[in-house]
Amino acid sequence: MATKTPGYTGQELRKPDAQGRIVIGKEHVNDTYAVEKLSNGDILLRPVVVIHKQEAWLFNNEGALASVKRGLKQAARGETHDLGSFADHASEEPCEEE
Repeated sequence: MATKTPGYTGQELRKPDAQGRIVIGKEHVNDTYAVEKLSNGDILLRPVVVIHKQEAWLFNNEGALASVKRGLKQAARGETHDLGSFADHASEEPCEEE
């Protein structure tokens, strides 16, 4: 009896059109993929989420990410405190990138 890999949903044959495109289905119309061309000729599509460069620092800083996650959990439990207005600290100028 053959075993199936968990999450494997089968195989379909698709042929590229005249421009080399392969349709993967309308359910993927707003998805973004990393395309990996393997040495054996396979082409692997991996769904990805793209994070803006100015926001990527958070995911590379374990302490900051843990702090944000902790704050989100506290807010979900209703553990919030009004710190007043931050209008005095606001600026119309965009932040400069490092």
